Amino acid sequence: MFLPPFDHWLWYIPAIFIGACVGSFLNVVIYRVPLGLSVNEPKRSFCPKCRKPIPMRRNIPLLSWLLLRGKCADCGAPIAFRYFAVELLTAVAFTAIWWVFPPAVVLPLWVMAALVISITFIDAEHLIIPTGLTWAGSVAGLAGCVLWPQLPVMAGTAGDWKSGLLQGGIGWAVGFFGLWVVVELGKMAFGKKAMKFDQPVEWMIREPVGDQDPMLFVIDGEEIPWWDIFSRKTDRLIVEAGDIRVNHESVGKGTLVIREMEIELPDGTVKRLEEVKSVDGTALSVVIPREAMGMGDVHLLGMTGAFFGWTGVLFSLFAASIFAIF
Repeated sequence: MFLPPFDHWLWYIPAIFIGACVGSFLNVVIYRVPLGLSVNEPKRSFCPKCRKPIPMRRNIPLLSWLLLRGKCADCGAPIAFRYFAVELLTAVAFTAIWWVFPPAVVLPLWVMAALVISITFIDAEHLIIPTGLTWAGSVAGLAGCVLWPQLPVMAGTAGDWKSGLLQGGIGWAVGFFGLWVVVELGKMAFGKKAMKFDQPVEWMIREPVGDQDPMLFVIDGEEIPWWDIFSRKTDRLIVEAGDIRVNHESVGKGTLVIREMEIELPDGTVKRLEEVKSVDGTALSVVIPREAMGMGDVHLLGMTGAFFGWTGVLFSLFAASIFAIF
């Protein structure tokens, strides 16, 4: 069977096609993973509004969104431009990788590109980096270094699978633990946000309204998502309260300690949040835990090192710093 050389323009056609199809799957990942939904069940994509399954003839990457003018064929609800953008971006990324890199490392780089695109869009919409994706990416990166020792090309001349695994392992360790140290130092230096008020202000714990809404801590009109407060099991939100109301009944005043799943009243009584209907009151001051940087970034840099070695980690940090300036 005759096949053209790998630098022939015909190879860009399957690269575009594969990229668009993978991008269609990435849309499933981007929508479902942050909501805790399975990417396998239901197997077919569905309209986010009416929940009706989308048949294959209406789920052609790139074309379907254009032909349907960005709307659901059943209920007419708008389908976000993000779905088209992800498919197009993935197709372009896969094609660019095929164009720039040797065929021997195209497959692992496609995997890396797919992971980065998924994580980027999830982080942009939900401000989280799912560790399930970064752990899977780290394993894929190390496996890639074993199967393609030339993958961590920035770490030096390619050797056998042992040297590839070593370079990937060192890269993961440098990326993960290097940034972890920065996170811990940041927590020590900037881990608490203190707010004091001249007059008592209202505060409350607001339950989620919908499935996609977070629990909120509301203080003096400012809404703070629960996940932005409690990043660790040891995090505590401390309220110096002029009045504390549980289930609309006053339980006194004093220091209220709020943890991710429970509250501790001034008298030492501990109540699970799932056991109470409402918690609110007035506050004179609050101390809110915070992170200098999320652990998702730590896992992401570890994944980068697993693919590209320790020099890839340094390059990523330098490039990100330059990008942040602009």
